[in-house]
Amino acid sequence: MATRDQFQSEMEEINEDIIALANLSGKALSESIEALYHQDMELANQIIAKDIEIDRKEMEINDKTILLIAKQQPVATDLRRLIIAVRIVTDIERMADNAKNIAKSTIYLGQDNKALIPEGLQTMHDLSIEMLQTALNAFKYEDITIAGKLSGMDDKVDKLYKLIISEMLGETATNADKIQYVMQIAFCARYLERFADHITNIGESILFLVKGENYNLN
Repeated sequence: MATRDQFQSEMEEINEDIIALANLSGKALSESIEALYHQDMELANQIIAKDIEIDRKEMEINDKTILLIAKQQPVATDLRRLIIAVRIVTDIERMADNAKNIAKSTIYLGQDNKALIPEGLQTMHDLSIEMLQTALNAFKYEDITIAGKLSGMDDKVDKLYKLIISEMLGETATNADKIQYVMQIAFCARYLERFADHITNIGESILFLVKGENYNLN
């Protein structure tokens, strides 16, 4: 019984670490969009620097998870829960990478960029943060009904992404001198779309954890 209680305690600690890491990735995304809209070079550089901390925390969680597998040699649902933890942490780290890439685009555009940033990027951000909170609730409660909602939310992000790309192509056709601006905005839209995709991956991992079957929410 003591061994089982210890496993549960360590598993809960890993879950708490995962939620904390996901919140850090969400914060990085919000700050990267803020830096983009306000041409805040200092904030953009801070986001890039702090990504190292997220990478380190990802490795720490992976190490904890692997050690727990080695110590407890879990089977069935317990083993699946630990494998899913590794999968989810990988997606969270890649989400943070996309936030970092938006910060890099902000720096590339520069402080003197006078072009307006499309409102669609802010909407994509808002939807992505909503998706993240939905995914974390699904993870916390192992609720497949909540996880299933991510598919429709991701569709909205995808539609916005396609709309922004279409608008950027039109911008290029009429303003060839703005090609670098157009490319960076298109990249930012892509990074946001990928951020949301990784959240749907988390939803799929939760579905696999509960049902023991693979599902595609993308």
